[in-house]
Amino acid sequence: MAGVHTRRAFLLCNYLLLGAASGCIFLTLSLRLLPSPCGLLLVFLHALTAVFAAAGCSGSFSSGGGAHTASAVLTAIFQGAAALLALTRTGDFLAELRSYVREEDGDVILRLVGGLGAAIFVLEWAALALAFALRLGDDGGDDDQDGGDAKSWQSGYHV
Repeated sequence: MAGVHTRRAFLLCNYLLLGAASGCIFLTLSLRLLPSPCGLLLVFLHALTAVFAAAGCSGSFSSGGGAHTASAVLTAIFQGAAALLALTRTGDFLAELRSYVREEDGDVILRLVGGLGAAIFVLEWAALALAFALRLGDDGGDDDQDGGDAKSWQSGYHV
């Protein structure tokens, strides 16, 4: 019963991640950053987050390997760093992005991106914790005939 609720919470986190990442993509594109390499990297980061969220919604996240988990962790860390820069150093970050919108509008848009980025950071870690709980729950009942957990430990807890 708890596994069903955990799976639903995991799916909800991933759907929220997908929506927030899509919102960040559109907000970042509204800053008109495409000539800037830093702007392209920011759009790529949001797109990568959307891809990982879609993979989580499809179910491949909880059955995948450690490379997917490591990539999701790195994406979450970069999202948190970008959100922190967008919220605390808005003017400097906007100048580095070389946006073509008015500065007042750019500040508002970048703060919205920062707020969504902070939400993505929290949701990404929640999804990772839920994926770990799902994987741990799946491996919990695989005891060996000898009474040991050697089979479970050899396969590892890959999320």
